[in-house]
Formats: sequence, structure tokens, C-alpha cells
Amino acid sequence: MKIVFDRSRCKLHAQCRGAAPELFDFAPDGSLVVLNEHPPEELREAAQDAVDACPEQAISLEAVSYT
Repeated sequence: MKIVFDRSRCKLHAQCRGAAPELFDFAPDGSLVVLNEHPPEELREAAQDAVDACPEQAISLEAVSYT
């Protein structure tokens, strides 16, 4: 899986960070950053929680094929 984050849509509500602090945090400049763009499968639920929590729909998940 890949976390796709659209910075232009992000309004810094930080709902994703609340839902998945292991995947999202703030940079020193105050912007939101994805800590692991390709998280392990065991973090799928946390990643989906972050997608669902974002009021701006700035986060999505993509399937990654390893063929």
C-alpha cells in the first residue's frame, strides 16, 4: 500500500495525526508530513483511519503491485 497525500488540499486539521500518529507528524515548519509512505500491512487499519478522518479528503491509499 502507498499513502497518497495531497498537500494542496491539507488544511492542517491534524485529524490524520490523531488517527495514526505512527504515520503522520508535523515538520519543524508546521507542515504535515507522511512518516512512512509505504507502511507495513499491520498499519493498514491506522492508515485507513487517517483517510477516513481527513475532513479535506487530502489522503488516500493506493494498492501497490510487486510483480
